[in-house]
Amino acid sequence: MRQPDTKGRGPVRYGPPAPEPGLPVLPELAAVLAAAADRTEPEPPGGGAVLRDAACGYWWRRGLRCHPDDVAAAPGAQSLLSALMAAHGGDVLMPRPCPAWWTPQARLLGRPAYHVPTPAECGGVPDPFALLETVRRVRAEGGRPAVLLLSVADDPTATVAPPEVVREACEAAVGEGLHIISDETWRDTVHEPHDTVLVSPAEMCPDDVTVLCDLAGALAPAAWPAAIARFPPAGPRPDRRARTLDRLAALGARVAAPVAAAAAHALDEPAPVTARAVACAALHARVAASAHHALLTAGALALPPRAGRHLYADLGPLRARLADRGVTDSMELEEYLTDRLGVPVPGGHRFGDELGALRVRLATWPLLGATPEERTESLAAADPLESPPVAEALERFGSAFHELAGTTVNGAGR
Repeated sequence: MRQPDTKGRGPVRYGPPAPEPGLPVLPELAAVLAAAADRTEPEPPGGGAVLRDAACGYWWRRGLRCHPDDVAAAPGAQSLLSALMAAHGGDVLMPRPCPAWWTPQARLLGRPAYHVPTPAECGGVPDPFALLETVRRVRAEGGRPAVLLLSVADDPTATVAPPEVVREACEAAVGEGLHIISDETWRDTVHEPHDTVLVSPAEMCPDDVTVLCDLAGALAPAAWPAAIARFPPAGPRPDRRARTLDRLAALGARVAAPVAAAAAHALDEPAPVTARAVACAALHARVAASAHHALLTAGALALPPRAGRHLYADLGPLRARLADRGVTDSMELEEYLTDRLGVPVPGGHRFGDELGALRVRLATWPLLGATPEERTESLAAADPLESPPVAEALERFGSAFHELAGTTVNGAGR
């Protein structure tokens, strides 16, 4: 991938955007963590029996049969993905755009990372024809494509890939001998669970898919790093899992014992944890839908948000007005909107998009309130859009884009 020109602005950072503050910790989870605070024995590489048993239950409830020997855990998705890619070897393919932390993991391993365009209707999953073309081109150039990363419930685009798109992409990948790593961190944040069909690639290609899940997506605070992986119950699983555990051991990537206790409790999904996850998804859904409407009425483009806590906006239609402000690429757009909105607005170049594309990822958490108390108030509101912190934040958000577009909030021209 072409390296962006920094234009004198210092080195380009490819790491993930700044951590996002979430809702206050669920008291029940905090109590479990506190009760395990005096544990002195470390978790083994890949996680202890209690944590892996809980992960099995989590996946069984989602239709993926699983046993403790099919599971590995790590302190966060980054170390776990690094270990998984190291265990499989070869070059890595991923959709464009993709989560900001995927490409750096491949680079740290010294692996080429090839970005594949996605279909028009969703992100997270490569277009199958573009995938086949990319695989054949890489092989013709002497590469060894071996792993495909994808995410059915996608960050950054906030879309959920239709089952038929997932099947076509998976069949193309497996047909070319690729192993699939399916990042399902955001599967439990679907905005309309009764109207959205989310199918895991592991249901379609059970022998060729490893599932990855960062608990910070829906079940646990981001400050308590814990992630789990489910290996295929058949095929060459034992060897790949063993190599993954070897990598985790070499990295010293062990889940802290108190965090492991809290993570296992969250994965058991007791009523308070489930209720919080459902309420949080509904809150972000309402706010994301309102922010999406504001973007469209200002003349920007964005796919409707279906999951997660972000929107992915294309400001290409506003290119002329942005150029008048000295904004001609995604790095300059990132700087401009971060200054204008007062919160981090990472540009599309962080997600594998071309530098010249005027795209950014917009988070919904800044629209929930400025403090933990305000965010809790928004969560408890019967209609979060009527909550003063949310209403004020959405007003500022809409005004920023309508000012840029030269329209009023209702879309009328100035």
